[in-house]
Amino acid sequence: MTETLPETMRAIEISQPGGPEVLTLTDRPVPQPGHGQLLLKVAYAGVNRPDALQRAGAYDPPAGASDLPGLEASGEVVAIGAGVTEYAVGDKVCGLLPGGGYAEYVVTPAAHCLPIPKGMSLKRAACLPETCFTVWSNVFTRGGLKAGERFLVHGGSSGIGTTAIQLASALGARVFTTAGSDAKCQACLDLGAERAINYRDEDFVKVLRAEGGADLILDMVGGDYIPRNIRALADDGRLVHIAFLSGPKAELNFAQIMARRLTVTGSTLRPQSDLAKARIAQDLAEAVWPLVEAGKMAPVMDSEFALEEAAAAHARMESSGHIGKIVLKVG
Repeated sequence: MTETLPETMRAIEISQPGGPEVLTLTDRPVPQPGHGQLLLKVAYAGVNRPDALQRAGAYDPPAGASDLPGLEASGEVVAIGAGVTEYAVGDKVCGLLPGGGYAEYVVTPAAHCLPIPKGMSLKRAACLPETCFTVWSNVFTRGGLKAGERFLVHGGSSGIGTTAIQLASALGARVFTTAGSDAKCQACLDLGAERAINYRDEDFVKVLRAEGGADLILDMVGGDYIPRNIRALADDGRLVHIAFLSGPKAELNFAQIMARRLTVTGSTLRPQSDLAKARIAQDLAEAVWPLVEAGKMAPVMDSEFALEEAAAAHARMESSGHIGKIVLKVG
């Protein structure tokens, strides 16, 4: 079943690798859903660091994915591909996308979508998929965080950070975080962090060592944070990397890792298989959506831009002045 759809749509394309100014408004054909896919009429699209990496030419989309940026969105199902039984035209959903979210219409596997949580706006729901998929898979599945453990998340005021603080707190962990200003630290405390460390004034290694060390660290900084993270871990601790804003290289003493039985791991979300992402979505439906609907976790909103203002949205994100999520209003 399909509603009458236009042939073309407004979209933001990357005219060439570069800064925010290369994001250009264009017209593209409306995509058609394939087997197992939904076509969404996009209401809001989330803006994320991987979008900026793709814009800069450092994060190519997977084979077969749209070349348009945008890895999460909320909206209305307007067409359904063969084999889809769990959704109907007219349903409101949010979803993890292989790309293409900066557009009026986007296709994505139905298994990567989730219903809009009860009582949540489409604007807020657009900010759930990328951060929730990332945090759940890395902190709880890969990182194995348990109630009572000490958890350090860097960049606590980011979209990932605000989500990780809330989920870890709701599930009983002791949450520590770093941020770059007193205002950002206060925002982290308000979300449930036990201790927020202003990295400009304090050494997170000393703070965590005084507490006995972190059982789990979620890091998106990399660079010189990598050996410091190792020192900040408790024995048998786990370090999970999801990005490298300061670079992927560091010198490590592996004798420390062996003697203290440390685990160093990490992942990126976009290249994972459709099946792996579908399993994460199922975990979220069972473990996280009830927390969202109970008011124990919600996206922290920073700012909203129109679709044609995507360059300004990227400039805002890359200024690191934001607290929480940035969205594009599309529909």
